[in-house]
Amino acid sequence: MTPVHQEGNIFSQQLCIPCYQTDRQGLLKPTAFMDMAQEIAYWAAEALGFGYDSLHVHHTAWVLARMHIRFLRPVSWRDSVTLHTWHKGASGLFYLRDFLLRDDKGETSIAATTSWVVMDERTRRLVRPEDLQQLLQVEQTDHAIAEPAPKVITSKEMEPAGEHIVTNTEIDINAHTNNARYVAWAIDSLPPDEGIRPLKELCINFNKETKQGDCVRLQHSLAGDTWLVEGLVGGKSCFAVRLKF
Repeated sequence: MTPVHQEGNIFSQQLCIPCYQTDRQGLLKPTAFMDMAQEIAYWAAEALGFGYDSLHVHHTAWVLARMHIRFLRPVSWRDSVTLHTWHKGASGLFYLRDFLLRDDKGETSIAATTSWVVMDERTRRLVRPEDLQQLLQVEQTDHAIAEPAPKVITSKEMEPAGEHIVTNTEIDINAHTNNARYVAWAIDSLPPDEGIRPLKELCINFNKETKQGDCVRLQHSLAGDTWLVEGLVGGKSCFAVRLKF
């Protein structure tokens, strides 16, 4: 049974925030929202005929390329919320999907837009299946965030911020690091007092997949209330994230 409600092209899911998705202040972790968004995106895509199982038979898979999240209202442990998502069609190389998390009064707590690509599981290269392009020709006027998730431009003034070895528990069903783990590494690279402040906005680009055992070298810089964090493997960027507090 699909655990989402469908109304046209929009899918929704009612949730109660559990304690394990919150931080020391009892607030929803940014990474927890990313996990929630990933799961409802799976169910919505399955219902529309272009989900994990449909692509897997052709040795292809969805891969998240960019994400832009705005944290508008605090979300706390035990809050009753509704997560909404809808597909917005194709834009260049990307397929777009938006998300809204609303409280029990219907007020928007989190708004997000994402850009996805399709990867060949055998070659690890991007593909554009013709049947998928025809299926995804959707005219959608609703936007959680109107502009597609932007490219994150890193600074030349980045300072070393440690290293992280990708572990077995960070690998997902596509055999690479799960997208939310990059944000966890970025936040953990910040000074302790910074990493516990509530986020206002997050933009992340996933530039190159990482796998178990990879050594990711982290670097970051601060400008005003915004941190830039980049992860590199072998001198090549695997992710870049902008965190606004």
